[in-house]
Order: sequence, then structure tokens, then C-alpha cells
Amino acid sequence: MAEPFRFRVNQHGPAGSPVREPFAPADPKPGWVKLELKAMALNRLDLWTTEGIPGYPLPLPLTPGCDGAGTLEAVGEGTILPPGVALGGSVMIAPGLSCGVCPACSRGDDMLCPTYGVLGQVCDGTAATHVLVPAANLLPIPGNWTFEQAAAFPLVFLTAWEMLVHKCALRPGETVLVWGGGSGVGSAAIQLVKALGGTALAVVGSEAKAMQCWDLGAEHVIVRGEMKALVGKVRELTGKRGVDVVFEHTGAATWTTSLSVCARGGRIVTCGATTGRETTFDLRALFAKQIQIRGSYMGRREHLWTLLSLIQRNPTNPPFHPVIDRVFDLAEYPEAQRHLEAGNGFGKVVCRI
Repeated sequence: MAEPFRFRVNQHGPAGSPVREPFAPADPKPGWVKLELKAMALNRLDLWTTEGIPGYPLPLPLTPGCDGAGTLEAVGEGTILPPGVALGGSVMIAPGLSCGVCPACSRGDDMLCPTYGVLGQVCDGTAATHVLVPAANLLPIPGNWTFEQAAAFPLVFLTAWEMLVHKCALRPGETVLVWGGGSGVGSAAIQLVKALGGTALAVVGSEAKAMQCWDLGAEHVIVRGEMKALVGKVRELTGKRGVDVVFEHTGAATWTTSLSVCARGGRIVTCGATTGRETTFDLRALFAKQIQIRGSYMGRREHLWTLLSLIQRNPTNPPFHPVIDRVFDLAEYPEAQRHLEAGNGFGKVVCRI
């Protein structure tokens, strides 16, 4: 096997600036395991880790990467493995890290743990040949999936499920506007809306991405242009009512429009601020339309097991699947970051190891 290596953020810089270096993977401590990674997938968090997050200091130097899949190489002393996971077996990683013993963790709300963090931000992540993670964060890979598919699955589907099911309690027949339908989390949301009996209205940045959204199950696809025209199109498609749920992860550039297209008594759920974290809006629109705004960050780890069970009910024709835009070699990780930042792809960017 080639010498183990990883990519490091030694100081914050532009996308593509992490530096490759050799390293000696450590042995896992009790409760933790060591994986030989076969694939990792990028998220916006990789870019924010690289570029720096204002007001949120990160423990540099740091290896980014939240998502990964590989083989279980070593187990810390006394460690208990989850169901379906065995030494030498194929596994994927749940990216959220928590203490496991506080009141929030005890009731299953691990994403509300006071120590909650994400792999690749609070400790070294998956832009490497090997990674250490808690055993509780391992999940078996569906039998017919590749490592690339497994790496592309956890973070975006966990996030989208938390937003649609746990935060918004999406009901059959409801309409959902999905901003950024071509993104990793957007492509997951479109599929989950359909699987849950809802109607997805996807917004994309180009005609090229529209057909792919239809293929995933979107009922309508709107190519983003002037926002006033977009509001008019949503009103037309919904009989002037607006949508029941707005699936937000873009931030400042779309926030006012999200309020405009939300129906009376509707919900806006947000998990990100790609275009900016600060925005203003007319409070009258909020209370007069009785709109509920819900923040969401990652999700309960147990949701990933729920998603796996839904896939395993029909493994040859699952109700949803990870969408992969492009596969790089891990040695090309800086180029993969730049490709993700350009925003021209559809779905997840993956590195094969």
C-alpha cells in the first residue's frame, strides 16, 4: 500500500489551499476505531474549514472532510461495535460528534449536545487515507452500494431528513420549494419530498440542471432569474397560495423571497447561509402570514439508521440515493475543492482513495 497521507489546513486560505503531507495513523483509543478510507465526499463545510469561519475559531492544523467510507482496520480496547459492523467490514461514517452521556444525547438529540461538532471541524476528518472516529458513528453500507455512494450519503441525507421530517413534519400532499436543487443537500431533499408524498418545486441556476431535478422527482423546476419573476411563477404553480415549506440553505440572497413564496401558516426551515448569514426582512410578513421559521443543523444520528432501513426494504429500487457529480482521486483534493466552490456541478463531489 502507498504511504498514508492527508491534506491539512495549516492556516486559512482559499479553496484548494490544503497541503498534502505524509502521516502515521494513530491507534484508536477505547470507544474509537480506525478506518482505512476508500472514498470521501466534500461538503460546503470543507470550504468553510479551509477558508475560516468568522467568529468560530477552528483547531488548526486540521484535516477537513465530514463524509467518508472505508474498511474497519482497528478497534480500540473494549469498544462495542454497532449492529452490522465488524472488523474488516465496509462502513460509512455518521459525521456528527457528541458526548453520548448528556441529557440531550440521552434522549436522542445528539445534535443538541453542548459539545456537538462535525468531523473535519472539531477533529481531523476524511481528506486522508485513514481516519479515527467513535465506533458509535459507524453504519454498515448497503450491499449493492459502492464506497463512493456510501461516502456521498450521510451528511446531506441526514440534514435533509432532519429538516423535512423532524423539524417540519412534512405531510403527504404538501408543497416544498427547494432552493439549490442541484446541490448535494438539495438533490437529497427533492428525493425525500417525493418519498414522503410531497410535491417538490426545485430552483436551479441553469437549464442544464433542470432535467436532472425532474429525473429525481421534482414536480416543477424553476431556473433562477429575477426574484420577482420567481415569486410570480411559484404563485402561478400553487394557485396563488404559496408553498407549505421552504427548504432554505442559501441565506441572504434568497431569504426575502422565501418569505414571499411561503403560504399562510407555512414553514421555512434553514440549515445554511452560503450567500451570506445576515439579512433583514419585514416582520409584518412573518406574523401576518403566521409563518414558522425553524433552524436546523445536521440531525439525530438515529435518523441515518431510519434512512438505511428504508433503503434496505427495496435495495434494487430504493426510494432515494446519493447523487454524485464527479469523482476525483484523493491526490486531487485541492482541485475537488475548487470544483465544488465553482458551483457548476449537480450533486456531490467525491474523492476516491
